[in-house]
Amino acid sequence: MTETGGRGPLLIACALGIERLALRRFGDVRHGAYGPYGTYDAGEAGGPVTVLRTGMGPQAADRAVSRALRDEREPGGTAVVATGFCAGLLPGMHPGDLVVADETRDAEGRTECTGTEVLAGALRAYGTVHVGPLAGSERIVHGLARAALHSTTAAVAADMESAATLRAARRPVGGGPARGGDGGRREDGYGGSAEGPEARRAVAAVRVVVDAPGHELIRPGTLRGGISAFRVLRGVVPAFLEWHRSLLLPWR
Repeated sequence: MTETGGRGPLLIACALGIERLALRRFGDVRHGAYGPYGTYDAGEAGGPVTVLRTGMGPQAADRAVSRALRDEREPGGTAVVATGFCAGLLPGMHPGDLVVADETRDAEGRTECTGTEVLAGALRAYGTVHVGPLAGSERIVHGLARAALHSTTAAVAADMESAATLRAARRPVGGGPARGGDGGRREDGYGGSAEGPEARRAVAAVRVVVDAPGHELIRPGTLRGGISAFRVLRGVVPAFLEWHRSLLLPWR
């Protein structure tokens, strides 16, 4: 787990319109004021919070997050949370359970998350929390594919965008698509490589289980089996803000 101090804006990235709808319902958070265009002023302790709908799939997430961070005032200063719904991979999981990633994994590599313990602690007030690796998938997983993904990755849950979102967030601006988990490294001009400030960006991934073994959904947008997941997602933004504020504190 990566731990770092930080300050500045917070970008909350999700894929689906229904996820963005849930996340935008946080205008009553204490000491903040909801603004237009999905932006929320969290007050002096935090900074502006933007809810970004990336579109579905890793390529869409990569493009949208890279574009959103391209012109940030302080490179690496915007904390990023990937969130939304996910497929639980563990027996006994239920819709509405929360998953906090300690790292994201996919075919391109791994990205360590920041402040996992703080975030998991803040989320326990909202339901059952599972902490562990979050796998990236090119497609929605069901049935036997779910079991196979857990077997090959040891992940506790899977979604299509989190790994790409965090990898894009840690990539140097203008660095092109990251390969092999390069962690945001770039050439230093002397035949070696150097870490840019983006490589130290605070990132996290929090997902709400919308289906799990024994609780299959037919398609990602349906609410019939996922109404509890929607309700949980609608309430978790204050925990994200608590995590974001914690980045201001020196780690010991």
